[in-house]
Amino acid sequence: MAPPAPWTAQDEQFMRLALELAQEAYDIGEVPVGALVVSAQGDILGRGYNRTIIDHDPTAHAEIVALRAAAAQLENYRLPGISVYVTLEPCVMCIGAMLHARLARVVFGAHDPKTGACGSVLDVGAVPKLNHHTSVTGGVLAETCGDLLRRFFRERRSKESKA
Repeated sequence: MAPPAPWTAQDEQFMRLALELAQEAYDIGEVPVGALVVSAQGDILGRGYNRTIIDHDPTAHAEIVALRAAAAQLENYRLPGISVYVTLEPCVMCIGAMLHARLARVVFGAHDPKTGACGSVLDVGAVPKLNHHTSVTGGVLAETCGDLLRRFFRERRSKESKA
């Protein structure tokens, strides 16, 4: 028998909700990444999907959008005891913001071999000199998360080759 996954049924539940947000990004032509900010009690405090194109904002990644919503709701930029669920491994900017927010946990779906900063390219959270560390769990519904991204980029390349 295979060892149990390092994540829970609740992790899968929240990742499925993040995938719904990623689909919203896909539907408007954004790179399909979705994110949720969730309290220790399981309350959703923030939701986000990539908005860099429609907002003309290079910082409007799904994680940043969700963090901003949660921080506004709680009226605090620090989010201790809180988790982020995101369909793609965070980049340096996003994991940096999560560390500054003092998150307890980051859970991601697909690994990002080009810009992933939670172990794929860099492992920012593992730098011992940082004053805050968060636990990271990767690979939750990785195939499903990755399939959505692959389909998006395959369609985008197909459209570009026809233009």
